[in-house]
Amino acid sequence: MSKKSEKIIYFDCYGGISGDMALGALLDCGVRLSDLQEMLRKLDLTGYSLEAENIMRGGISGTRAIVRTEKDAKVHRHLKDIEAIIKASGLPGPVKNNSTAVFKSLAEAEAAVHNITIEKVHFHEVGALDAIIDITGTCAALYLLGIERIFCSPLPASRGTIEAAHGRLPLPAPATLELIARRQAPVEGKEWGYELVTPTGAALVTTLAESFGPLPAFNISSVGYGAGSIDPGYANYLRLLYGFIPKEKSFSEEELVAIEANIDDLNPEIYGYLMEKIICAGAFDVYFTPIQMKKNRPGVQLTVLSPPEKVHTLQELIFSETTTLGLRTTPAAKAVRQREIATVSTQWGEIRIKYTPDPTREFPLQYAPEYEDCRAVAEKSGAPLKDVYRLAERLFQERHFSD
Repeated sequence: MSKKSEKIIYFDCYGGISGDMALGALLDCGVRLSDLQEMLRKLDLTGYSLEAENIMRGGISGTRAIVRTEKDAKVHRHLKDIEAIIKASGLPGPVKNNSTAVFKSLAEAEAAVHNITIEKVHFHEVGALDAIIDITGTCAALYLLGIERIFCSPLPASRGTIEAAHGRLPLPAPATLELIARRQAPVEGKEWGYELVTPTGAALVTTLAESFGPLPAFNISSVGYGAGSIDPGYANYLRLLYGFIPKEKSFSEEELVAIEANIDDLNPEIYGYLMEKIICAGAFDVYFTPIQMKKNRPGVQLTVLSPPEKVHTLQELIFSETTTLGLRTTPAAKAVRQREIATVSTQWGEIRIKYTPDPTREFPLQYAPEYEDCRAVAEKSGAPLKDVYRLAERLFQERHFSD
């Protein structure tokens, strides 16, 4: 059975992005802290705790994720060390794959900046325990939300410098800029003197997002605001928009009008003739329902399903061909699956099969032989009509399921 929709998330990085901002925004979007903590316990890591607090910035409520680590837990690791930790964990496959991919992107950027091989990259800030929790936690939170597609806004690029393990570096940090350049992600210049996009934040979105640009069209279910450690005095959140893209319908919808009349004094012989006239006049369908009317008289409820443009014509026809003095009209709609015609061959002639193709496999295959074709073959062959139906169905199945 195919999915009804795709869950997506949009990273609106108007205030920047870092690992803790991503974690906070995902928690603010609806991920339960206890579920995320339980997921991260699958990593064989100690010496840290993950907490969350509600804060207010610029009059907007958001969530700040806080990773607290012991001093002796700040170990600098190589990529292979981090990959080994993730691989040996009990995390779900998608979380392992995404986390490893983000760290690999980060290592490749660091290697390019320092002109060394990826194996020699010695992570500093990004190899610390809190960064492992930020990256793996973000991938785990996306998994808990069931996210299938990730989009991202252009990234803000600030000017200034920042103190790092290698000394004072320009902003955006070299590794951040390398990640952005490798992905050719769009940037927006900001004349602010502090770091907006960290290497961890850049690695997350340049690795996981399928595209960068304006907000795509989708149905928004919730919005999350994630705060970083810097409070510049305004609502400098990472904003996440979480929702879904409805799956394209495998059927069409058409407007129609239901015309009804209750009749208790019409010669029953006329109803067959009336049905043929109504169908020929352009109705979608017509049917009769036995009812009990006032004074317990048996009657018939006539129901005609009409295209909107045929209502007046059909009303006049019903008034002229029946004894009713009044009609009811009700707006309605019908959903129609696509229909196609296949032909199967027998020694007595061809039989058309009406069927409903559905490449998404959302609905079971529906098919039915045409009555008039089956009747002609039955009369020509002398076989019972029910056997001709079975023959036509079998021939269709053999052809359809062998394609």
